[in-house]
Amino acid sequence: MPGHVTKRGKSSWSVVVDLGRDPLTGKRRQLWRSVKGTKRDAEALLVQLLHQRDHGIDEPVSKLTVGAWLERWLSDSEPHNALKTQRTNADIVRRHLIPVLGNVPLTKLKPVHVQSYLSGAMRNGRLDGKGGLSAKSAHRHYQVLHAALHRAVRLEVIARNPADAVELPRVERKQFRALTPAEVRTVYGAADATTHGPLVRLAVLTGLRQGELLGLRWSDVDLGSAVLSVQQTLQAVPGKGISFRDAKTRSSRRNVALSADTCAALRMQRGNQLSDRLAVGMHYEDRGLVFQTPLGTPMDPSNVRRAWRSIVKKANIGHIRFHDLRHSHASLMLAAGTNIKIVSERLGHASTAITGDIYAHVLPGMQAAATEQLDRLLAVPIAEAG
Repeated sequence: MPGHVTKRGKSSWSVVVDLGRDPLTGKRRQLWRSVKGTKRDAEALLVQLLHQRDHGIDEPVSKLTVGAWLERWLSDSEPHNALKTQRTNADIVRRHLIPVLGNVPLTKLKPVHVQSYLSGAMRNGRLDGKGGLSAKSAHRHYQVLHAALHRAVRLEVIARNPADAVELPRVERKQFRALTPAEVRTVYGAADATTHGPLVRLAVLTGLRQGELLGLRWSDVDLGSAVLSVQQTLQAVPGKGISFRDAKTRSSRRNVALSADTCAALRMQRGNQLSDRLAVGMHYEDRGLVFQTPLGTPMDPSNVRRAWRSIVKKANIGHIRFHDLRHSHASLMLAAGTNIKIVSERLGHASTAITGDIYAHVLPGMQAAATEQLDRLLAVPIAEAG
């Protein structure tokens, strides 16, 4: 029997839940709780405790703290997250959320607690004592807490998510710089003088993220059909090394059409790898990656960023990040009149709304050009009055 209610006195009851046998001792384990009230009250508690047991929660909800729940959420969500996300979430939970909110009973957590936490974090949330978190970091903390509480709602541990009613600080979108066509040609020249020419060209011509480029395999590329398939990403986590992870969302798993120049860059990269293989000989480790070290091993993103800074310095185009090549791809395509839905699909965005929000500065010019094109298409002389 999974659990039962036993009458103890005139208005008191014992609620017993079977927890199964201890895996180490083999002894039977039971959870006992006393209830003062009606039998219906005791039966309601039995249902609640059975639900908790079935979801791995041994302590009563009334005694479950925010800290204990956050730790459980970390453990439950770990198999579904990338290593970098796991580490980030654990850092936010253990170094920020738990020290402030950890002792609050989960059922007593109110919106005012969450709002107070965010306000405090914005004032002096940095662990080095040098002030508060940025609005973007505060948003990330909120997202972690909200996700953990959302799971508690779904598992019926709490009735509603107290983070839903919180007002978030406004995040100013970080400005990025997109390369002009002339700057792209300058960057190509500087990159082609290194071993990273094909990588830079593919970043500009496809808009793939750095992790997607470094995780790209030859088996994901069809030069005959001029298309590549984004299926996995490379990630590097301090202390954990380099690993690969399947593209996590439906939109990030996508096919990207390749131009003639892109196919040429890929053929150039294949030739470079053949030269590396011949030079290294039996020590070459072929992982089937499109972009890899001269030894055939996966490339470290930090080394790519270091090489990119050298290329930018040589090109003398000012400060620009490797990720801005992705922004350059999108901006140049939109400026050329490419439909925003096509651009959104190439970038792997979940919706065109995201693309439009990021590249809003490009869209007004597109609208002006579109209205002029409409005028030309529908041009009809207006008869003079009289």
